[in-house]
Amino acid sequence: MSRPKPTPRFFYRLTNGIRITVRPEYLVNRSDPAHRRFVFAYHVRIENVESRSARLISRKWLIHDEIGEDVEVEGEGVVGEQPVIGPGEIHEYQSFIVLKAPGGHMEGSYRFVRSDGSSFDAEIPRFVLAAGHIGDG
Repeated sequence: MSRPKPTPRFFYRLTNGIRITVRPEYLVNRSDPAHRRFVFAYHVRIENVESRSARLISRKWLIHDEIGEDVEVEGEGVVGEQPVIGPGEIHEYQSFIVLKAPGGHMEGSYRFVRSDGSSFDAEIPRFVLAAGHIGDG
């Protein structure tokens, strides 16, 4: 009897009318543990549950791996885009990270601007990166 595929773990947070959901995935075929290369994809869903549009203008990531390395990354938009997300609309993208350890976590924030010029941050929930089977442990 085959073992059932583990259910992916989702991490989500709602702040300032923006719901962010992240699903990490260990990419075993792209990783090389013997050379301390652990590759993870993360799938991000950004949903505007507010009644006004918002443009995602920048991101800030805090990345931690199990060997104690902490990295902060800031930049414009996400994967080269600065999407305007209307009321009830969703923006999704996928990216990846390479760690030197089999585990760690990421968290951060997206900076948004509304049409009236006001800006706010939407928190990206802390999500766990773990080599092996997502759903174990």
